Amino acid sequence: MADVNRGDRPLSPHLTIYRPQLTSMTSILTRITGNALLLGALLMVCWFLAAATGPEYFETVDGIVTSFVGDVIMFGSLWALWYHLLAGVRHLIWDNAMMLELDRAETLGWAVIAGSVVLTILTVIII
Repeated sequence: MADVNRGDRPLSPHLTIYRPQLTSMTSILTRITGNALLLGALLMVCWFLAAATGPEYFETVDGIVTSFVGDVIMFGSLWALWYHLLAGVRHLIWDNAMMLELDRAETLGWAVIAGSVVLTILTVIII
């Protein structure tokens, strides 16, 4: 039976002393960006379906895709795509037992963040 007389001890003392690490935050962000890519993909699928359906439906969906909100979603999806790709490469490096030391892993995390921002900006400039 569980000890019901715990006193005033906190249930999760690690929550008061835990400091988020870059590697854990980038890992969580990898999962978030993987799921967020669905939003941009669904928007593109709707756009292609509208193009195949007819001009009046395409006009409506194209208005959404080319609006400010659509531009923000597509820009965010572009960044998420680059980030998710580079984070996947980082995990492939780790799978080969390379750069697992804490300082090198943190450098790799910063490289993924910086690389995704730079590649997103370059893609927007080029396209």
